[in-house]
Amino acid sequence: MARTRNKTRKLPDQPVTVTIESLAHDGRGVAHVDGKVIFIDEALPGEAVEFIYTDSRKDYAEGKVVTLLSRAADRVEPLCAHYGTCGGCSFQHVESAAQIRIKQDLLLEQFKRIGKVTIPELWEPLQGPHWGYRRKARMGVKYVAKKGRVLVGFRERRHQYLAELDSCVVMHPLVGTRLLALGEMIAGLSIREQIPQIEVAIGDDSCVLAVRVLTPPSAEDIEKMRRFAHAESISLCLQSKGPDTITPLPGEPEIPLSYRLPDQGLEFLFRPAMFTQVNYDINRQMINRVLAALDLNANDQVLDLFCGLGNFTLPMATLAGHVVGIEGDQPLVNHAKANAAHNGIANVEFYAADLSKDVSDQPWAMRKYNKILLDPSRAGASEVLPNIARWQPEQIVYVSCNPSTLARDAGILVNELGYRLIRVGVMDMFPQTGHVESMALFKKA
Repeated sequence: MARTRNKTRKLPDQPVTVTIESLAHDGRGVAHVDGKVIFIDEALPGEAVEFIYTDSRKDYAEGKVVTLLSRAADRVEPLCAHYGTCGGCSFQHVESAAQIRIKQDLLLEQFKRIGKVTIPELWEPLQGPHWGYRRKARMGVKYVAKKGRVLVGFRERRHQYLAELDSCVVMHPLVGTRLLALGEMIAGLSIREQIPQIEVAIGDDSCVLAVRVLTPPSAEDIEKMRRFAHAESISLCLQSKGPDTITPLPGEPEIPLSYRLPDQGLEFLFRPAMFTQVNYDINRQMINRVLAALDLNANDQVLDLFCGLGNFTLPMATLAGHVVGIEGDQPLVNHAKANAAHNGIANVEFYAADLSKDVSDQPWAMRKYNKILLDPSRAGASEVLPNIARWQPEQIVYVSCNPSTLARDAGILVNELGYRLIRVGVMDMFPQTGHVESMALFKKA
């Protein structure tokens, strides 16, 4: 029997006046109309606003401000002309110090509500540049005949369409100021409709843009791309399929990408599509905080779970007796080993393992570690936490990109595995967005 498709709900077409009660986890204002919760873009607590509905579901609705009737003290004018259309930022209307406070309050609320854990002490928030900080991104590309141009950038807020951007103030200026020029260059290619995205990777000394091509470029296309790259002092690469197919333009050298940790005297080499932190200033501060929190010495046996290309592993190895790094992606493991050799670090080991599955039979998992670093994806580390009971580390530092899964896992560590939460803090890795990066320190009770 065929199912009848639900009819699209008709949205009210007249503005509605509400007072914003609080903020949701993604930074939208929260209000209620006739008992239904409404999430409203760019609205702050205490503000009276007129909004229009943009979507309505059974349990909630969404809207956007059309008239600001009263203004919160934390409100500022957005720096970017595209703010509100582009989906890359959600907090430009909030003063910088207030952004930090909002993220910290969210972290506290998640620990209380989800983890059922009290935070005894807060670290000072880690802060860096608020603009031009982003060094990694995947930008969309779209030729739009009606506009007579190629769009390069991010998608519109809550839409799949690419926003019509001239520049991006959170992207590093090497790329953020060149979106129009990049689009104009692509518009002149014969394959302009066969380029869906560009992978951006900016190191300390170089910038590489990996252009995804669904059709091989012509010799004339390659020459146009070459001239553009030379004129803009960047490296253009072609990506025909997956990340391992990224190669320089024919006849061009491969430009090495790297970032340095001056305090530890380390340099990390990476390829364009590999995961690295987007904000180098915060990454350096974050690593220093990890090292201080773990208070490493030559007697320590450290386990670094979700280690990536060794961003924490190698700095810890400069102080600890031995460090073992575990990562699910074999190419990243190979690169971590290469980075250890590049920096002359011999007291490390790296292994590939899926940490969402049982790893108890792995040789590395059968050892004892007195200190552990966790740096998982947004899904958190709950699957690997049962192993903590066997390892019995004295200290655990947990670096998180999702406060809700950090709070959940903190609840497991404190309420089930016998650890004390010592302190927690936020790190402003993604200014102008609602994204919350945080860190927690646990010690054996």
